[in-house]
Amino acid sequence: MIEPVEERHERGFNVNGRLIAARCWHDKEKKPLLALHGWLDNAASFDLLAPALDDYYIVALDFAGHGYSEHRPKGVRYHLIDHVDDVLAVVKQLGWTRFSIVGHSMGAGIAALFAAAMPEYIEKLIMIEGLGPYTGPADKAVEYLRTSLVEWQDFDEAPRVIPSFDVAVKARMNGLLPVGEQAAQLLCARGTKAVEGGLIWSTDKRLRLNSPTRFYEQQVCAYLAAITAPSLLIMAEKTLPFFNVEDYQRRVAAHPNLQLVKLAGGHHLHIDDNVEQVISAVKRFLAGVTTDD
Repeated sequence: MIEPVEERHERGFNVNGRLIAARCWHDKEKKPLLALHGWLDNAASFDLLAPALDDYYIVALDFAGHGYSEHRPKGVRYHLIDHVDDVLAVVKQLGWTRFSIVGHSMGAGIAALFAAAMPEYIEKLIMIEGLGPYTGPADKAVEYLRTSLVEWQDFDEAPRVIPSFDVAVKARMNGLLPVGEQAAQLLCARGTKAVEGGLIWSTDKRLRLNSPTRFYEQQVCAYLAAITAPSLLIMAEKTLPFFNVEDYQRRVAAHPNLQLVKLAGGHHLHIDDNVEQVISAVKRFLAGVTTDD
């Protein structure tokens, strides 16, 4: 089992008057690498990967409404594209003009959108268990909108109090995207906060609501085709069942400069069940080593 390294520090960024938090590793003078976590996770998602990438100064963000970052204002939805805006705002505050980026799941989708729209910034792109954002078929658009409208009006924002950290860890281990105990402990340590009577999730409950609109596959393929940076996609053998296989193959084909590596493990393999091989694959890619896997 890999133990998380404590040689790290916290940073905060003011984005439109609200805090975007980040966990950082290594010396600021090293090559820059931005890390973007998945849906309902937080910057601790990189607690095992980042320490091993010691040639880089790594800034792992908490997206708005996740981890230590502030929630969006009351009455405001969470749109995926708004996270891309936040990434650009943070990059400008860092003063980075060229950097590499690693994203997991939702973070990989956001990283792909950023790399497509702002190619001048990206040296290399690493996507773990994600190749563009989640989509929906056009004939479901009205259904998505209706579901979201009804759900939004009935939304109860009152947080649920969790009696103990152990209960939170068990809940995270058995969530929609299950993880092992160590991964759950790391994510929960940054993803909960103490209140009277126990803990609450720091993650904004609005993040669980359905989106009123979604991307379509044709759009996603257009974004992927626009990415100019050398890119690595790390897929898990026990990958998510959400993507249509043919759609995913079209996404891979759309990207003009993509290496694909498939590793044993599940969706959170970079913090859960195959950290060593993920570290090896990422290091090889950043060093310019190509693979036929």
